[in-house]
Amino acid sequence: MASILVVGADHLGNMPDHLAEIGFDDVMHVSGRKCQMVRKGIPEKVVAVLVLTDYVNHNLTKVIKQQAKEQEVPIYYAKRSWCSVKKALCDCADTCEWLNAKNGAACRN
Repeated sequence: MASILVVGADHLGNMPDHLAEIGFDDVMHVSGRKCQMVRKGIPEKVVAVLVLTDYVNHNLTKVIKQQAKEQEVPIYYAKRSWCSVKKALCDCADTCEWLNAKNGAACRN
């Protein structure tokens, strides 16, 4: 079971369903509005971090980027639209290779 941490946006809408279709069964969400969220770390089971750039605190972005680097977790940046998210996740060769191996052609354009 692959886990992804989504940072930003108050509500994800149907994004967890779309993420499940391409291989992320467990979607964790941090809205990024509260200052205390900066203190929380990236959970151990997370295999990728997705930052929704149009809905996130800049300080939180900086902290998450540093934590992802320390934990060697890939980090992706996208706007909140599904097209932008899919492009960010599926255009990266490593992620696309991993997702395609797990789910067949789910990530092919």
